[in-house]
Amino acid sequence: MIRPLGVRWTIGDVSPRGFEALRLSIWGAWGLFGPEARYAVVVNGMAPDAAHARTGPVPDAVAWQTAGGLPDFLDNHLGGDMAEGVAWKFAPLRLFPDRYELSLDNDCILWDLPVAMRAWLEEAEPRCLIAGDVTLAHGAFTAFTREEPRNAGIRGLPPGYDLGAALRSVLEAHPVPLASELDEQGLQVVALDLDRPAHVVSTADVSICSPFWPKTPELGRVGAHFVGLNAHALPWTYYDRSATECVVENWTRHRPELYRRVGLMEPALPDG
Repeated sequence: MIRPLGVRWTIGDVSPRGFEALRLSIWGAWGLFGPEARYAVVVNGMAPDAAHARTGPVPDAVAWQTAGGLPDFLDNHLGGDMAEGVAWKFAPLRLFPDRYELSLDNDCILWDLPVAMRAWLEEAEPRCLIAGDVTLAHGAFTAFTREEPRNAGIRGLPPGYDLGAALRSVLEAHPVPLASELDEQGLQVVALDLDRPAHVVSTADVSICSPFWPKTPELGRVGAHFVGLNAHALPWTYYDRSATECVVENWTRHRPELYRRVGLMEPALPDG
């Protein structure tokens, strides 16, 4: 990749499958962008060494670091009953401010370059990038942006883009609390559209891969985002089956192909 790029992930105490997905996501990005890019995993709620150990072997170039605190301007928007994981992606706001910065959810795996991502990296006057979705899930910010469903599992920022200023601008105009992951996602969706509408990675390219309709249980053309994979247990049923069982079954079915597509040998299934 000609343009300087940094790729980042955020991880906490997720399920074993979530850590396995992170390993595949890292190797997928490494195959796409190579040693010229920079890579980092930001760790919440556990030691970076522990997260690295649970993820397994990845390129030595990947940096592992503790998240640290959130930006001060978010203090008045985050209550004490804040849902687990909300605002993790804002700590820190940017890791690679002088590079194109690509944020991937740990359960978002790419093995080729989405069309919109290529346009984002090649555009003469760069703007932001975000993933598409199959349902509108923007929380308290739903009414403040275009109707196209988007998902913060993929987020791209051009060099020099001031994400903090964009978030502050949205919160000043719409001072609502961030009480859920949907609110956090909606805030990002609005912020990334402030200058020019962000490029959107299509769900045909990167599927929202889940057994629960209207999501799809199939892989996308160049990637898949396995929403729900991080949960240790999902406390509901789907057509009289445990939702956790459905998610595990979907992951297990695709697992061999995912290893093949990122160029790794498939190991035995982890426990848990």
